[in-house]
Amino acid sequence: MADLFSPLSFPRGPAMSNRFMLAPLTNLQSHTDGTLSDDEFRWLTMRAQGGFGLTMTCAAHVQAVGQGFPGQLGVFGDQHLPGLTRLASAIKAAGSVSSLQMHHAGIRSPKEIVGQPVGASEDAETGSRGLSLGETEQLVEDFIAAAVRAEQAGFEGVEIHGAHGYIIAQYLSAETNRREDRYGGSPENRARIVHEIIDGVRARCGADFQLGLRLSPERFGLKLAEILDLSRALLAGGKLDFLDLSLWDVFKTPIEEEFQSRPLIDWFMDLPRGQTRVGVAGKVTSPAIAAEMLSKGADFVLIGRAAILHHDFPKLSRNPDFTPIPNPVTREHLRAEGLGPAFVEYMATWKGFVAEPEAVTA
Repeated sequence: MADLFSPLSFPRGPAMSNRFMLAPLTNLQSHTDGTLSDDEFRWLTMRAQGGFGLTMTCAAHVQAVGQGFPGQLGVFGDQHLPGLTRLASAIKAAGSVSSLQMHHAGIRSPKEIVGQPVGASEDAETGSRGLSLGETEQLVEDFIAAAVRAEQAGFEGVEIHGAHGYIIAQYLSAETNRREDRYGGSPENRARIVHEIIDGVRARCGADFQLGLRLSPERFGLKLAEILDLSRALLAGGKLDFLDLSLWDVFKTPIEEEFQSRPLIDWFMDLPRGQTRVGVAGKVTSPAIAAEMLSKGADFVLIGRAAILHHDFPKLSRNPDFTPIPNPVTREHLRAEGLGPAFVEYMATWKGFVAEPEAVTA
């Protein structure tokens, strides 16, 4: 358990004071123009004050057309700088490393929010339009510009959201990427967008600016063998400071039969990583599970649901027997943990997470 509270250094940027990273969590609390609200500020700064070694924002969209949900934080314009600057400063003041997650929902952007969704290729189910070559190049540029803007706001690093079927994952998948230009076809071409964003961030941000990447190893049309190859190349390349693996469940076995001889996490723990750190997310709900993931080879863990339930999960985890309050929880509990009204109601849509109000009897 002591390893959970040992510092973790990175090739670039400040070290985490412990092995707990706040997962980037959708919370629907920002203003409609993507500027930071007081509710989102409170939610995130409470987690920084609660002891997370690194506090990451929710997915922040790098293009207006890339918005994925209502009340999403934006990083696509200078109008977002005042709020982002306030947030980065407060996270750092609490002793936590500040990181912003960069995102574009692609074909998962709701029509009622963005009008015409776009993606790697045309998608009949969502009515999305495929991006042209020039628009793909602009997408790369806008991810890089978002990183520059985050650094300008005072964030110590960014994470590229390449998981969960959003636009980067749409380029990585042969199912959603049917392009015939240099961004489509072979696995190398489909991964080109990832390498170009990484290279651009490295070229235009400071030498000590921290850079991570979140990947899904499977689902969303992704092939585990291809994600393993991409991870192997990125870890060997040394341009990333950390790789964030969203496993859905850290104990699961792979979906694909040929890989079911061992748990999903084990396929990644064996990859040579040099100085690049590797973290895992997916139902890490107790200090015991977190410690087990470190024993398997992870450098850190990302905490999602448990961080919603307890803003100070890392501090509580100094008790090795600590387990989060069981669901369903009351709205009052969530409000006390720093969730604003929009976030509380969003969590009420998660089956079994929030207790239904008791009926009032006459």
